Amino acid sequence: MTGADEFSPQPACINLGTMWAWALWMFLLLCKFSLAVLPAKPENISCVFYYEENFTCTWSPEKEASYTWYRVKRTYSYGYKSDICPTDNSTRGNHASCSFLPPTITNPDNYTIQVEAQNADGIIKSDITHWNLDAIMKIEPPEIFSVKSVLGIKRMLQIKWIRPVLAPFSSTLKYTLRFRTVNSAHWMEVNFTKEDIDRDETYNLTGLQAFTEYVVALRCAPAESMFWSGWSQEKVGTTEEEAPYGLDLWRVLRPAKVDGRRPVQLMWKKANGAPVLEKALGYNIWYFPENNTNLTETVNTTNQTHELYLGGKTHWVYVISYNSLGESPVATLRIPAIDEKSFQCIEAMQACLTRDQLVVEWQSSAPEVDTWMVEWFPDLDSEPSTFSWESVSQARNWTIQKDELKPFWCYNISVYPVLGDRVGQSYSIQAYVREGIPSVGPVTEADNIGVKTVTVTWKEIPKSQRNGFISNYTIFYQAEDGKEFSKTVNSNILQYGLESLTRKTSYTLQVMASTSAGGTNGTTINFKTLSISVLEIFFLTSLVGGGLLILIMLTVAYGLKKPNKLKHLCWPDVPNPAESSIATWRGDDFKDKLNLKELDDSVTMEEDRVLKPYSAPSDFIDKLVVNFENFLEEVSPEELGKGQENILREEKNEYVTSPYWPYRPPISTEIPQRKSQQLCSRILEGTCSETKEQPLSSVQSLGPEHLCEEGEPNPYLKNSVTTREFVTSEKPQDEARREV
Repeated sequence: MTGADEFSPQPACINLGTMWAWALWMFLLLCKFSLAVLPAKPENISCVFYYEENFTCTWSPEKEASYTWYRVKRTYSYGYKSDICPTDNSTRGNHASCSFLPPTITNPDNYTIQVEAQNADGIIKSDITHWNLDAIMKIEPPEIFSVKSVLGIKRMLQIKWIRPVLAPFSSTLKYTLRFRTVNSAHWMEVNFTKEDIDRDETYNLTGLQAFTEYVVALRCAPAESMFWSGWSQEKVGTTEEEAPYGLDLWRVLRPAKVDGRRPVQLMWKKANGAPVLEKALGYNIWYFPENNTNLTETVNTTNQTHELYLGGKTHWVYVISYNSLGESPVATLRIPAIDEKSFQCIEAMQACLTRDQLVVEWQSSAPEVDTWMVEWFPDLDSEPSTFSWESVSQARNWTIQKDELKPFWCYNISVYPVLGDRVGQSYSIQAYVREGIPSVGPVTEADNIGVKTVTVTWKEIPKSQRNGFISNYTIFYQAEDGKEFSKTVNSNILQYGLESLTRKTSYTLQVMASTSAGGTNGTTINFKTLSISVLEIFFLTSLVGGGLLILIMLTVAYGLKKPNKLKHLCWPDVPNPAESSIATWRGDDFKDKLNLKELDDSVTMEEDRVLKPYSAPSDFIDKLVVNFENFLEEVSPEELGKGQENILREEKNEYVTSPYWPYRPPISTEIPQRKSQQLCSRILEGTCSETKEQPLSSVQSLGPEHLCEEGEPNPYLKNSVTTREFVTSEKPQDEARREV
C-alpha cells in the first residue's frame, strides 16, 4: 500500500503534459487553416464556338492576387465523352481562358464545362455550365463587293456580297445592314434573312435620298446563334440624281432710302432633307406688289443671295431652283409694308451651353404659333456679310453643335415667330460657345487732374478682340514707392473718378478688362497730382483782390473826407526858391528885392504862373552865369538840341534865358496890362534899369511895359515852380545876334 501510494502522482503529470501538447498542436493547425487563402471561385463562364476553328471558354476573375492555375473539364458527345483542356493551351500563368481544338470538336452537340482553380492553399471548383453549339456559333463576316444605284430606279442602292466561307452550308443566315450618309455619324439599320445557299447575295436598299452618298456595312449570324459576326468592310454608293428637292427662303429687311426704295436682301439654301450632293444650275426669282401681278418682275441668278429694291407696299417673292432634271417646288415669302406692325409673342429667351452643343430656349405667349425662324450671325465691328438661319417647328428650343460656331466670337441670335405667311417681331440675345481673355486691354487716359482727385477714362475694346463678355473693369493705381490700390467697376462704366490721392505725387495707373476666362491689362499711364488746386487759387485771388478793393475804398473815403491831406500825400509841394535862404548871400537889400510878399494881394494865381523878372547885383549874375556855363559844358549838344525841339513843340511855355545868350521870344506870354504896370511900378528902379543896358536891339525898340514883361529874368528862377522849360542853344553869341 505504501509503494502504491508513492507512484500514484506520476500518471497525472503525464496526462497533463500530453493535453498541453495536443492543445498546442491544435492551435497551430487552426492558425494554418485560418491563414490559408483559397483562389476565387471561377464565375461568369462564357463559351463561343468559332465555326470550324475552336471552342473557347473564358471566366472571371481574370487575374488572381497569388499564382493560380486552372483546369477545364468538358463532357461532349451528349455526355458520353469527357476530357480536360490541355495544360499548354492558355491554362497556366493566371490565364482565365481555354480553347478546345479540332478534331475533338463535334457539331451539333451539347457540352458541359466546369473550371477548377488551384493555388498553394487549395482547390475550388466552379458550377457546371451547359452549352449548345448551334446557339453559340460565330461565323466570319460577309464581304461586300458592290454598292450601286439601279438605272431608272430613284432613291435606291443595290448591295451585293459574298456569303461567308466558314458558315454552315445548310443553315439559314440572318443579316443586319447598317448605312448612313457620308457627312453624318448616325447609323441606320435594316435586318433581314437569307435562306438560299447561293454564294453571291443581293439586297436592295430603298427609301434613300436622291443624289446622296451612303456608307454601307453588313454582318451575319446563323439563325439560332446569339453571336453576330464582325462588321464587313465599309463600302460607299451614290443614289441617282433628281430635280432639286426644295429651298428654304429668308430675308433681311433694311431701312428705306431717301427716294423711298427699301433694300431687301433675299437668301436661300437647300431645304432640310435635300440631297447632300444636289446641285442647282440656277435660280429664278419673281416678285410683285400684293394684289397687283401686272407689275411682276423676274430675275435669274446663280448665286444664293440677291438684293431687291422694293417700294413701301407689301410684296410677294417667289424663288425656284432648277437643274437638268427639272425644277424644285416654289419657295414663297411675304415682304410686309413699311408701316405694317408685326405681332410680338416671345416673352423671354436664354442660351446655355452643354458639353458639345449650344441650346437656345424661349417662351411664347401665343400657343397657336408653332413655327419659328432662328437667325444667327457674328457680332463684328462692321456690317456682317453672311447670315445663317434655320426653321424650327413644333418646338421652342434650338440646338447647334459647338463645332459649327467659332470660339471667342460673339454671335447675335434672333428668333422670329412665323404664323402662316406673316413674320412677327424678333427677340435677340448674344452668346459665345467659348470665352477667352481679351486680346488687348483698354486704352486709358487721365483727365481733370486735381490735388487729390483724377478722372480715369478708357475706351471699349473692339468686339473682335474681346473674346468674351466683359464682366467688369479693374483700375490699378500706385504712387511712387507706395502701395498698390484697385477699384472694380461694372462693364457699362467707361469713366471713374479716383479720390483721396496725395498732393503733388506721381502715380502709375492701368485698367484691366475681365471676362469669365480672365483679364488683360491695358496701357500704363503716369500722372502727377497738382500742388494747388484751381479752387484754392481762386480763393487766394479772391482774398487778395478783396483786400485790395477794401483798401482802395478806404483810401477813396479818406480822400473825400480830407482831400488836402490826400493831395499832399500823393503830390507833395515843391519848395518855392523865392523863399529860399539863398537870397541872404548878398545881404538884406537883395532879400528885400526878392521878397514877393510886398506884391499886391490882388495878383491872382494866374499871374504867379507868369515869369516875374527881378533885378540882381551884377556880381551875383556873373556867378550864376559861370555856374550855368559849367552846366552847359556837362550836357551834350545832342541833348540840348532835343530839349529845344521839345520846347518848340509846346504851345504855352514860358522861357528863361541866360544874360549871355541871345534872346528868343516866347511863343505866347499874355499878361494883363493893369497887372504888368503894377509890377513895373514897383521894380522900375532896379530890374527895368538893368534891362535897358542889355545890347539887344529888339529890347531897345520896345517900350517900358514890354521891357518889364519880356525882359531877361534872373537865372536863379530856373528851379522855381513858375518855370516850366528852358530854351538852350549851342550857337555862339554873335551868331545868335545875327539871327535876331
